[in-house]
Amino acid sequence: MNKMIQAVKQSYSRLWFLHLAVLLMVIKTVIAQRFVYQLPIKGAFQEFINVISPISSIFILSWLALLLSRKRKNTAILIVSFLTSFLLFANAWYYRFFNDFITLPVLFQTSNAGDLGESAIFLLKPTDILFFADFFLLIAIVLIRKLPPVSIKGSELSTLFALAVIIFVVNLGMAESVRPELLTRTFDRNILVKSIGTYNYHLYDLILSSKSKTQRAFATSKGLEDVEKYVSERTATAAAAATEVTTVPESQLPIDLHGIAKGKNVVVISMESLQSFVINNTIFGQEITPFLNDLIKDSYYFDNFYHQTGQGKTSDAEFIMDNSLYPLPSGAVYFTHSTNSYNATPKVLKEYGYYSASLHANDKSFWNRDNMYANLGYDRFFSKPDYEVTEENSIGWGLKDIPFMEQSVQHLKTLEQPFYSRMLTLTNHHPFTLQRKDEQVPEFDSGDGTVDRYFTTVRYMDEALKVFFDEMKESGLYENTIFLLYGDHYGISANHNKAMEKFLGKEITPYEQMQLQRVPFIIHIPGQKGQTITKISGQIDARPTLLSLLGIDGKNPYDFGENLFADNPDPMIVVRDGSFITKDYVYTDNVCYKKGYIGIETDSENCAPYMDRANDDLSYSDKIIYGDLMRFSAELQKDQNNQNDLLPDLRQYYEEKLNTPISPTPFELPESEKELEKELSEKLQTDPDS
Repeated sequence: MNKMIQAVKQSYSRLWFLHLAVLLMVIKTVIAQRFVYQLPIKGAFQEFINVISPISSIFILSWLALLLSRKRKNTAILIVSFLTSFLLFANAWYYRFFNDFITLPVLFQTSNAGDLGESAIFLLKPTDILFFADFFLLIAIVLIRKLPPVSIKGSELSTLFALAVIIFVVNLGMAESVRPELLTRTFDRNILVKSIGTYNYHLYDLILSSKSKTQRAFATSKGLEDVEKYVSERTATAAAAATEVTTVPESQLPIDLHGIAKGKNVVVISMESLQSFVINNTIFGQEITPFLNDLIKDSYYFDNFYHQTGQGKTSDAEFIMDNSLYPLPSGAVYFTHSTNSYNATPKVLKEYGYYSASLHANDKSFWNRDNMYANLGYDRFFSKPDYEVTEENSIGWGLKDIPFMEQSVQHLKTLEQPFYSRMLTLTNHHPFTLQRKDEQVPEFDSGDGTVDRYFTTVRYMDEALKVFFDEMKESGLYENTIFLLYGDHYGISANHNKAMEKFLGKEITPYEQMQLQRVPFIIHIPGQKGQTITKISGQIDARPTLLSLLGIDGKNPYDFGENLFADNPDPMIVVRDGSFITKDYVYTDNVCYKKGYIGIETDSENCAPYMDRANDDLSYSDKIIYGDLMRFSAELQKDQNNQNDLLPDLRQYYEEKLNTPISPTPFELPESEKELEKELSEKLQTDPDS
């Protein structure tokens, strides 16, 4: 016994610096996970999981650093301390706006970094220095005490590793008892961090990212057939259920609008950060969105329409709306899978004579739009160089919405008709700054600057939309155009719930937080009276709805959305984190709620019938993207063959001109050159000598 006590004392005298460092890292991580991140921790059992969750990863990081460091053991410990501090700080900074955790794909979206500017600064806090308090303390100890290097034996390193493994297994077992299939069926990063800790989550994210890279190499056409079978069976089930229902509320009745907009121009407007709670609402007695309130009266307005974006935010919304696929669980499809094959709306409409253009007065490389738009089939991208952008007409992220709308109408007038166009607003973007001369309503008085300013920039965007519609009428384009306006994602995150509670006048529970994910969706068809439709819907439904209005059917059997004017007695919308909304229930944060004014927790069995469908929807959509399965689509292969049919004629023409054979080896032009190739091919057909 005495020998054991003596051994422990000797071990402590040699390793006290390591013990102190590990203890400080565990304490700061537990505090961050509990009080900095708004994790859904409930009860003593989950509190205990939160305490032990960082221990295994800190042990592993310390073990690896000490193993590789040889003589510089103290430096190795300091590196681990700094790394954990930086990860906690970076996640806290990211969490303040996105209410989410950083993933590896997000870290590699460096082309967006230069444009973050004001938003990034607003998210910093003076107290962020405390994340590095333990690191500075450890440095001071090493320098002041001139501490000799930590001396650790090989057997002690082995023990450290073994303890890390044991603690992780116990941690995972406890977490699985709360959330079964945690690592295979969980799409919510808040739940992952709550269950296995910040550092284990990042290791898990690394493994997932590596795994996703291999999926394309092993994908086959069988994968696409499986997706088509799943979607078709799901659609058939919904159709069968619709025939059995005899009573449907008037606001959800199917409306026969198929082909009503056939051959018309299409304008799709992304309303930056616009949430539904401002519609038909006031601030200090003044309407927040007077123009949209009036437009809704003559439009089809879906007041239970949810955004379904992930980390790609605005770009995710664009992707969903154009493809009727879900975004990825981490990163932005526009960055990570921009070279995939997609049967996007511009490609479909091209077969019907449509010219496609996107208009956004920002740098063309932001969200990798220049490359992604070309791949999606857009013929023209009007970006920042196509606009007159000055210091006087800009604020925050760029050109203000009113001059953007005025200049955009001039661009639309130059397009071949019919055209399909997408427009993206900018002014109502975090941190919601606006010059006093442009404010048309006062700021709110919650004391939270983000929330208080939000209403002023929303009102400005609303005025810009009024200017746009007036300009469209003056241009002569209005009557022959159908308009789709949608909110792209939330503007006020859960980190501002206290201020939002003051505005809404009620507590924001997880159920209410889900209701705040509703965004406006307005379909305006000149000459149509319209109505408000309360059907549960989401961004994934926009594409099949639009194609139906244009009289186009069956162009993509892989759409996960549905035509919103068709009947479905039990609609369901799945959010990227695995939450879902049905006619009667809301499932979020692992809790099932009965829908109502306040939302009441109910037996999870009520939500159980929908859980598999939600998980399957996300999984099958992910397979399409990760495996690039659309390249096996007969529709896309037909389009590619049609393009390749031109090559023999061009080759023959040049062989005769140059009097020399040209290799028939197939090639693929870069995306940036495809538009030029198309223009040259058309010109050659009309004027070969050109």
